Amino acid sequence: MNYKPIKFGTDGWRAMIAEDYTFDNVRMCAQGVASYLLDSGLSPRGLVVGYDTRFASEYFAAATAEVVAANGIKVYLCEKTAPTPVVSFSILGRRAAGAAMITASHNPWTDNGFKYKPEYAGSASPEVLAELEKRIHATQAGQIEVKRMKLEEAVAAGVVEMVDPAPAYLAQVRRLVDVEAIKAAGLRVAVDSMYGAGAGYFKRLLEGGKTEVTEIHAVRNPYFGGIAPEPITRNLGDLIELMKPGNFDVGLTTDGDSDRIGAVDERGQFITQLQVFALLALYLLEVRGERGPIIKSITTTSMAYRLGELFGVPVFETPVGFKYIGPKMMETDALLGGEESGGFGFRGHIPERDGVVAGLFLLDLVIKTGKKPSQIIDYLYSRVGPHFYDRVDLHFPAEQREAIIRRLSEARSEKIDGTPVARVDTFDGLRYVLADGSWLLIRFSGTEPIMRIYTETGSPERIKRILDEGRRLAGL
Repeated sequence: MNYKPIKFGTDGWRAMIAEDYTFDNVRMCAQGVASYLLDSGLSPRGLVVGYDTRFASEYFAAATAEVVAANGIKVYLCEKTAPTPVVSFSILGRRAAGAAMITASHNPWTDNGFKYKPEYAGSASPEVLAELEKRIHATQAGQIEVKRMKLEEAVAAGVVEMVDPAPAYLAQVRRLVDVEAIKAAGLRVAVDSMYGAGAGYFKRLLEGGKTEVTEIHAVRNPYFGGIAPEPITRNLGDLIELMKPGNFDVGLTTDGDSDRIGAVDERGQFITQLQVFALLALYLLEVRGERGPIIKSITTTSMAYRLGELFGVPVFETPVGFKYIGPKMMETDALLGGEESGGFGFRGHIPERDGVVAGLFLLDLVIKTGKKPSQIIDYLYSRVGPHFYDRVDLHFPAEQREAIIRRLSEARSEKIDGTPVARVDTFDGLRYVLADGSWLLIRFSGTEPIMRIYTETGSPERIKRILDEGRRLAGL
């Protein structure tokens, strides 16, 4: 039997709907999860199954529940769309063995995906993913039978229970941040939910006070308006235009499954994900006076190191993906973990990205400092120095991947944009660290045929020149 092995990238398996993302393949993923839970002895704790607003997500979730239930494992199936962090938090409240989440996160509307969250409610570690893939591949090869029972029968038998994970999650959020203070502050907040599963969450948490929340793109639209639901500048034209006249204090945006946050300042200027990470660290360390390690992926800001020095906390670096960041957060009892994509996790919550909590922390930072977002960034730079960032995503034919890797491995450069290269490493991709602290990173996406080039430097004028150097090194 010929089959294309299902592979989990930095955060789950993603594929084009009807091409590789089919009901048969989703059922094989579900059977692999069920087999893993049975083999590991976790099956008596049950599995949470959630889904986002993508095309047919509820049906793929139902198919997952049918397979898991047929294996004799209790399923807590979400009765409506829910953000990934909401589903993840539900694991803890129910003491479940884990969760399966139907979502392709920020991928284009053509895709859907399958994420697995273990019993600790974070992204699955590489070790767990290897165990899952082994069983999924055995299922694809016909070595493990895919079991199924009709959803109606499973519900009637009590093997599948329909649940709403939102109330417990909202109560948790209110424990993490002073929501009442934000409600009373009189902020004018614009929220772009990007047609995703996070629609309504900020409004629901903050309604009933002086703060006003205006939400756009808050309905379900599996086409996502024709753009990928990723909270980056090129996808936020409507929010930026809404902010430009100065009628709002803060703009927030969440991605398709609401585990990532984006922000726009009071002038309609996008706040980069690296700036957001540094602002969240400043908020926790200086405003809240908390202490603890900071975990950063290789692609995120070096401002974390300077903040670590200022406040006397260690900073640890990981490869890209919360499958590395989350376990490191648990190992070190970290205060904050984050990555360049806008995903941030926090101590006392779940070792997982949460766009809603991150957004509320940013609002609380504005209130506690009494500064506008642009002023807070100026204050941040007064502490750590100016840092400017951007990235480019280059699509390439999959068959060219090995040739590009070869060119990069053979490339040599003693200077980049006139600055000497202090060191080169291959920790996760190819990274050039320059003598002035700037850096250039070239790495491949773990989920798509895309090569990403990143840079952070002290001058906005240098960004394009350094990124162009990255293009030259890759031969693209």
